[in-house]
Amino acid sequence: MSDSADATNALSLRFLGVGSAQASALGSSSAVLQRGDEPLLLIDAGIGALDRYRDVYGSLPPAAFVTHTHLDHIGDFETWFYRLAFVAQPALPRLFVPAPVVPLLQRRIADFPNWVAEGGRNFWDVFQLIPVSEAFWHAGLRFSVFPARHHAPESAYGLALAGSFVYTGDTRPIPEWLQRHARHGEQIFHDCAPASNPSHTGLDDLEREYGAAIRARLVLYHYADEPAAAQLREGGYTVATPGAVYPLPPPNDDALASTWSAWSSA
Repeated sequence: MSDSADATNALSLRFLGVGSAQASALGSSSAVLQRGDEPLLLIDAGIGALDRYRDVYGSLPPAAFVTHTHLDHIGDFETWFYRLAFVAQPALPRLFVPAPVVPLLQRRIADFPNWVAEGGRNFWDVFQLIPVSEAFWHAGLRFSVFPARHHAPESAYGLALAGSFVYTGDTRPIPEWLQRHARHGEQIFHDCAPASNPSHTGLDDLEREYGAAIRARLVLYHYADEPAAAQLREGGYTVATPGAVYPLPPPNDDALASTWSAWSSA
């Protein structure tokens, strides 16, 4: 395979926003898995994420994974609905939602009566909802899903692609899940701020919970402002910034669709 073909097929993760809930200037924490320049999967759609997405890709996302239902991660779903509801779409965007999160998303977003004043439209008319448990296929890749430690049990989840990356979503430290999903050199995108709290990781947590080999692969996001980012960098960590693109290792064979899995292609 030529170098140009390698570049076209290479996976990377682009951050649209990296901020915590109060960090509007940094954008709501959201990222896009892309193959070459092609967007494959949006991770979360907090307020402002769709505009940032369209600024980069010039279109709406073909698919998204929802980590949890705090509004800094799903706040743009109303905007997304209206942009889809009145324009013919070649295909419904696929929403991969952890099964325990589906009722939460239903109550938080989809239960709103009469999404259009004229009636006749349901929220789910414009999306393809795909509830997921431990894994799902998309774009020829097998993604793993695991529970995070955020706010309440079974309310938040992370995403992993074997051999390539782990994206924790909002969480306290999760060494047991990194032991399972970050054993083969995966890049690890981890929630972290300078100080910990009951729902989020802090610098002291990283030093206590993770060994040096894991800490060396961390890219930190979900922080409040530039002074917070500076503190994270002073700790020796890579810190994500809005618009940053991180090349990813190629997924291993366990994460690749076999030739008979035609249904898994986007």
